[in-house]
Amino acid sequence: MNKELLNLLKKVDTPTVSNAIEVAIGARGYKNFTRGTMHCSDAKAGSIVGYARTASIAAAKAPLESSDTIKERRMNYYKHMSEGPKPSIAVVEDIDFPNCVGAYWGEVNTNIHKSFGISGALTNGVMRDLSDLPNGFPVIAGSIGPSHMFTHVKTIGEGANIFGMEVKEGALLHADQHGAIVIPDNVISDLYSAINTLLKTEKLILEPSKKGSMSFKEFEEAWSTFEKSRT
Repeated sequence: MNKELLNLLKKVDTPTVSNAIEVAIGARGYKNFTRGTMHCSDAKAGSIVGYARTASIAAAKAPLESSDTIKERRMNYYKHMSEGPKPSIAVVEDIDFPNCVGAYWGEVNTNIHKSFGISGALTNGVMRDLSDLPNGFPVIAGSIGPSHMFTHVKTIGEGANIFGMEVKEGALLHADQHGAIVIPDNVISDLYSAINTLLKTEKLILEPSKKGSMSFKEFEEAWSTFEKSRT
């Protein structure tokens, strides 16, 4: 991903990227995005873009493995998160879903991950400490809760499923307050052009509709031009 594309992706929201992927593909129906309503710790922070560093956790029950095994895996997890191409996003699946109870993402973990140069976190699990999370590190989570319960790492680098979105290790993601989407490898080279085409096309209907009152005939003409131009 070149710098020009990265800068553009940071400026647009995830619905725009979703539409642009369809422009690049040339058809509607791309499906690898999150389903349902998610919570964003900082909606004003804008979009996060990056390559997925994946893991899974559990929290509802105490781990059956030895404390030494759990500690070793935890440090292997942090090592994994600190490595890899940048920008990156921590994508952590809570396998207790849909009954997630343990907040993995709070003041401590967000600051640690931010210090690794990670752009933000995406999880189907729980976040907390909302007033104490660092600026510039949005967390997009499935729920909000007070306790970490028995949070412990289960897998590292094996991919994740976040609200129906399948994420492979290293996949390019775009996420914001709407949720997240995986950007397919085969559209990356065309995505910059597709986003700009989309933004230009949307102006055909947005500009006349935002000017004020519009007759049906004016709308019909604008919509016809818009319809001919879009995917």
